[in-house]
Amino acid sequence: MRAFVFPGQGAQTIGMGKALADAYPSARAIFEEVDDALGEKLSDLIWDGDIAELTLTKNAQPALMATSLAAVRALESEGVTISKASFVAGHSLGEYSALAAAGAISVADTARLLRVRGAAMQEAVPVGVGAMAALLGLDFETAKAVAQEAAQGEVCEAANDNDPSQVVVSGHKDAVERALVIAKEKGAKRALLLPVSAPFHCSLMAPAARVMAEALDDVEIAAPAVPLVANVVAKAVTDPLNIRSLLVDQVTGSVRWRESVLYMAANGVSEVWEIGAGKALIGMVRRIDKGLTTGAVGAPDDVSAAVAAIAAN
Repeated sequence: MRAFVFPGQGAQTIGMGKALADAYPSARAIFEEVDDALGEKLSDLIWDGDIAELTLTKNAQPALMATSLAAVRALESEGVTISKASFVAGHSLGEYSALAAAGAISVADTARLLRVRGAAMQEAVPVGVGAMAALLGLDFETAKAVAQEAAQGEVCEAANDNDPSQVVVSGHKDAVERALVIAKEKGAKRALLLPVSAPFHCSLMAPAARVMAEALDDVEIAAPAVPLVANVVAKAVTDPLNIRSLLVDQVTGSVRWRESVLYMAANGVSEVWEIGAGKALIGMVRRIDKGLTTGAVGAPDDVSAAVAAIAAN
């Protein structure tokens, strides 16, 4: 059994997906569909633009989704459909890519939702008020205790449980900076602020969650062709009403990635393929469960390798 997983923010690079679009008409069509949905040439920014502009949350989110779906279409053109996976999952915005790949939300609607989501998350907290930090070398329970101790009346919460040695905390900037000091006192190997523009996946994102609740009300969501292992519950879901609710909860809730990978492994998954830009997720997967086979699909050569490996299994 295998899972297809989809990356989140931070994986973006200028030029991502271009080789796929050149090699596969179906991949190019995804970028054109996203451009049409947004009413702008996002593909120009992705392939030839400025990395600072691409990294803006409102651009990075639909751009990463487009790159992931282009890779999905390239695989499909070689006979590897989403049905070859037993589960799909995505890290934060990657959950939207996973749902689009599984046919639960149209590509156009997904692009528009991610543009709204990116803008809403950016606008929820003024620049400079919030922050996020990675705590390396602490388990989740210790990191959660660090965040609680650092809060001191402000918000500081465990935002991403990425793998056994990497937890991200999010909240008010002063509180997050206190968490850096406390984490090192509790034995963290490293504790560093992340170069992000807002404190994602914490209660400060409540205004963005309200925006997403309204936006999602206007979008049709079908049952995915493959069960989604959802970020905030770390288990498989297929009911469209449940998925809609969890996508709202996800804005303020923790990304339970470590638990999601363990859930998939416990339910028979032996190989995990990261679909889209970068290889950050499969790095986490290896640290979570060394017994899982991993691969990444972000370029035409990767497609060929994946097709051969999946055909052999």
